[in-house]
Amino acid sequence: MAKSKTAYVCQNCGYESAKWYGKCPECGQWNTMEEQLKSPAPMGGKAAQAAPVVTNLEVSTIDAISSAEENRFHTDLSELDRVLGGGIVKGSVIMLSGEPGIGKSTLLLQICKFLCQGLRVLYISGEESARQIKLRAMRLGVESPNLFLATTTDIDHVVAAIDKVHPDIAIIDSIQTMSLSDLQSSPGSVTQVRECTQRLIYTAKSADIPIFIVGHVNKDGAIAGPKVLEHMVDCVLYFEGERHLAYRILRAVKNRYGSTNEIGVFEMTDRGLTEVANPSMMMLSGRPVNVSGTCVTCLMEGSRPILAEVQALVTKTAFGNPRRTATGFDFNRMALLLAVLEKRCGYFFGSLDAYINVVGGLRLD
Repeated sequence: MAKSKTAYVCQNCGYESAKWYGKCPECGQWNTMEEQLKSPAPMGGKAAQAAPVVTNLEVSTIDAISSAEENRFHTDLSELDRVLGGGIVKGSVIMLSGEPGIGKSTLLLQICKFLCQGLRVLYISGEESARQIKLRAMRLGVESPNLFLATTTDIDHVVAAIDKVHPDIAIIDSIQTMSLSDLQSSPGSVTQVRECTQRLIYTAKSADIPIFIVGHVNKDGAIAGPKVLEHMVDCVLYFEGERHLAYRILRAVKNRYGSTNEIGVFEMTDRGLTEVANPSMMMLSGRPVNVSGTCVTCLMEGSRPILAEVQALVTKTAFGNPRRTATGFDFNRMALLLAVLEKRCGYFFGSLDAYINVVGGLRLD
């Protein structure tokens, strides 16, 4: 009988090695290699090579495949529909990620509030109990017999619940809490996240239902788990914002059914998320007048222009090497502008800290 082997897998990029490294050779991150047991490979040899291959794969000519555009599910949130490219596509797998407490679950429950008027929605959580979800849903005014709740961390139970309820839309919160009992690694590991996502993708395509997957982010703001996770799903959404501010920005970094240039702007209130029809007015509210170091610029986010405030500050440094900090602005472009100012305008920044900030979480390219 073959023995299980030990491997070390990077929790950031999925790099696999037979020995442990303090620094991952692939992505360069420190202390991300974790030990995992690998199941023995199936027996090979002549018997395995001679086994007949049986398949029911259907092959069609490209002319025989229908190209008619399917109707999308609309969410009653025009900002979300804009980011998704016009609505939710049947059979698609959509990943929603963001910082803890940013409002991911709130956004999904508000989607349920409208969709449950005519569709069956299954909400499965691995982080909260059904009672906790109901209390939050009641606060948002979400009450419908078409909303089904379940709590589990076993992906097999999730698939079984989908087969039992036959929902029109399923929501999984979150993928990092799910696990496959056949694997010996812990929930949230690279192997578990990859295999659980693959199982959900197969379920979504075979049952022709869209599935929302909530994803955690790491300390760098990227989706926790292997990078291949973003390649597997159909759409990747980032929910961004600052904790002490009320507005939130929804951005698509991948969308197989629409543009990735659109953004959705929301405001967090005690009644949930509300859409912001005029983001420019919100971004410029409270801006000081006749103050140096600030200006207003216009940037294009998809098909609409948005006015944003850009702040700049230069001050004497207290360290040997001056600091250069850019938020919402390309750091290399900032360095280029400082070099041009030194060369052409006669300024000296060698003993000065320089800061550039784009207000509101917007990005200025």
